[in-house]
Amino acid sequence: MSNYKKNSMNLASKRFSLIQAILSGGAIATTAALSFLAPNLIKPAEASLENSPKAVVDEAWQIVNREYVDGGFNHIDWEATRQTLLEKNYTSREQAYEALRQALEQLDDPYTRFLDPEQFQALTNQTAGEMSGVGMQLKQDDLTKAIAVVEALENSPAMKAGLKAGDQILEIDGKSTIGMNVSEAAEMIRGDVGTDVALRVARPGEKEFNVTLTRARIELQAVRYDLKREGNQRIGYISLQEFSAHAGEQMQKAIKNLDEQNVDGYVLDLRGNPGGLLRISIDIARMWLDKGAIVSTVNRSGDREELRANRSALTDKPIVVLVDGDSASASEILAGALKDNGRAVIMGDKTFGKALVQQVHSLSDGSGLAVTIAHYYTPSGTDISKKGVTPDVELNLTDSQKRRLYRQPSAVATISDPYYAQAVNLLKNKLLLRPLVLREEEN
Repeated sequence: MSNYKKNSMNLASKRFSLIQAILSGGAIATTAALSFLAPNLIKPAEASLENSPKAVVDEAWQIVNREYVDGGFNHIDWEATRQTLLEKNYTSREQAYEALRQALEQLDDPYTRFLDPEQFQALTNQTAGEMSGVGMQLKQDDLTKAIAVVEALENSPAMKAGLKAGDQILEIDGKSTIGMNVSEAAEMIRGDVGTDVALRVARPGEKEFNVTLTRARIELQAVRYDLKREGNQRIGYISLQEFSAHAGEQMQKAIKNLDEQNVDGYVLDLRGNPGGLLRISIDIARMWLDKGAIVSTVNRSGDREELRANRSALTDKPIVVLVDGDSASASEILAGALKDNGRAVIMGDKTFGKALVQQVHSLSDGSGLAVTIAHYYTPSGTDISKKGVTPDVELNLTDSQKRRLYRQPSAVATISDPYYAQAVNLLKNKLLLRPLVLREEEN
């Protein structure tokens, strides 16, 4: 397996573990610029395939045959692959799924992949920016092994019930959590929308109490923001964690709220953002960029489509964008657009280097298929595939410095965070120069 493939899988695994920590039903991560299609039911070429495991295999094969970005299929005889798949006798859907996965591996594209029904539903939930559950993030104390609340998500059943960070979960539906790990507790708390879960809770300095939560659909916060005062400057800090379906409206709210508070400039944090929906990356780019190209896509036939800003920017104040090696796909589209148009200073580490667009299809048995349908290029025509976006200002932190930062989440976006501290210095310099630039433009 190539280092690039390993890196892409490691990135997905990191995001998977992070999403799993939220009690809202699991999700799998994607480093793709994605678009979704409704169920795309393709009648198998042979009537005898209907209602057999081969039906889904052939359905997926036909989608790849029609849409995959590389018409040469990585020098594989894709017609012969179909014949091989249909000649096999599958005794279960799982056998058929595994054969299909092996066939797709021949394309040497980690982003064109088959998703079983559970994985497909998880991906759908994640990109929708919604989960079903009670909306708590949990952790296990290293010393006491107690299960405790890290955060109750905004507008979730947990928050509405008054649960707070530090609350310990003693029982779940009458069963003691002693001896449980976080995953086991999470599994018990998860469930269908509209159903109840009973918790017994201990809060420091108070008596133990019982609370019953009704599971619901929860909008996950992809955007977090804060007004920070750094010396004489008012800095609008915005962290964008992924490009889910609600990220655009959340970003719009953040920019408008911070602009109303008269910020002098922005730090837009894309560190660790693995990507998400292509259309959301375009929407968000237009909030920052008033004119110019955002990205160009090229499909299998060589057809090029250029997507541009449409004079709908919400602010013209200076921006520093923070990126790292885990900023991928849709993050790179946004960073590349702001960099190439001179709208922002990109600072940090070289980004992941994923310049491919996927479309996700629902298959007839509830499984799914993500297939690469296009390459994309930054406004200057740069292909960042396996190279990434090169920051305007690169930071050379050691691995130990990075690990120390990631082990202390409370230090992120403070002066103890080398990325943020340098971004603030850059903004201060830009803000000092800004009045001179404006006077020159007026003259």
